[in-house]
Amino acid sequence: MWTYHPDLLARPVPRYTSYPTAAQFTPDVGRTELALRLDRVEPGTPLSLYVHIPYCHDICWYCGCNTGAANRAQRLSAYVEALEREIALIAARLRGRGKVARIAFGGGSPNSLPLVDFVRLLQQLLLCFDGRDIEISVELDPRRLDATWISAMAAMGVSRVNLGVQTFTPHVQAAIGRIQPLDMVERATDQLRAAGIATGFDLMYGLPGQSLDDLAATIDASIAMQPARVALFGYAHMPQLLPRQRRIDGGKLPDLATRFDMAAQGYAMLTMAGYDAIGFDHFALPQDGLARAAREGRLRRNFQGFTDDPADILLGFGASAISQFPDLIVQNEKQAGPWRELVDAGQLSATRGTFRTSEDRLRGGIIEALLCRGEAPAGAVHPMPDLSRFERLGLVELSEGHIFLTPDALPYARSIAAFFDAYLQPAEKRFSHAV
Repeated sequence: MWTYHPDLLARPVPRYTSYPTAAQFTPDVGRTELALRLDRVEPGTPLSLYVHIPYCHDICWYCGCNTGAANRAQRLSAYVEALEREIALIAARLRGRGKVARIAFGGGSPNSLPLVDFVRLLQQLLLCFDGRDIEISVELDPRRLDATWISAMAAMGVSRVNLGVQTFTPHVQAAIGRIQPLDMVERATDQLRAAGIATGFDLMYGLPGQSLDDLAATIDASIAMQPARVALFGYAHMPQLLPRQRRIDGGKLPDLATRFDMAAQGYAMLTMAGYDAIGFDHFALPQDGLARAAREGRLRRNFQGFTDDPADILLGFGASAISQFPDLIVQNEKQAGPWRELVDAGQLSATRGTFRTSEDRLRGGIIEALLCRGEAPAGAVHPMPDLSRFERLGLVELSEGHIFLTPDALPYARSIAAFFDAYLQPAEKRFSHAV
């Protein structure tokens, strides 16, 4: 259904969960700039909160997240206590200004924490910020999820969870260091649905030893469980940056052509099953808020991927968490120990970041619009990138400074958007394949 143009996919490009990307963060921008932005938040300004839990009980070999082993109770309790202090520190700085509409827990695995500590953190957030009408979501490891966790989340008002599934094929699970039987995920999904909590699945293609049939079986099993959302990511193999990936045999990875076929197969299977395609790698049932936002032109993209969250200010808590303002992006200290020392000293923990100039915001808006809506007004960019090759291939249509991506352009959306990235270097190695 899509035409394969391997040369258009050969160049590594960012996923564009921000612009500028983290590659442009510097230590010259950090806590001072964050403090100034917090002091300028106006009453009633929509805010979203992100809480990062950088721990997992089992470290999967494919994972690119900032996470470590949850193997010492003292380490976890010290982290939770520091998070409570950081939440109070930022809330005190805001002095009641701003209106929190969303809270997201990510990681790592938030359910690597003892349940009592997760409840403590959520209570602290609801105590320090306006706790009414807040949508709460949590990323979860289904291998560490039980009925007690599910009941507690429902009682605390969690409305959505995302399960890290990746694949249901046993030999592929073994090749990535993540064993979780199908019936485990089926049981968790049933219990979450009974508790009134919407469920999303993260799936992956391009894994070692994974065939098209393996991917089809995983998607079929997922469709049978009817998660409200599905994210289908291409595995990014970067062992030079992520030492844990050195345990994966790179010789068994599918080639670029097979990855392209996998992405096309996933798209076809999920859309035929009634899911709406959201951007280039998400899918949602038509009644889900993400699908409604896409239909209504409200889809956004931030550090959590495609989202229906309208807030322009995202506040990140925890080691490596990112905060974003219209003109500033900052990241907290990455390592949990030094991060905790900053928080214990009563300091904001942002240690690197970047300003977003007016030119950055213009280009970032075009990139976001192309990825979220498949079209963008780009006439204000000078010089205008040369998109003639994409136009000749029928992937792009240009009209009076407006760019439209054709349906065939979906697997090339990031590659096309990258032409508006003023920072991307031709030989950039830190990013993943475009498909």
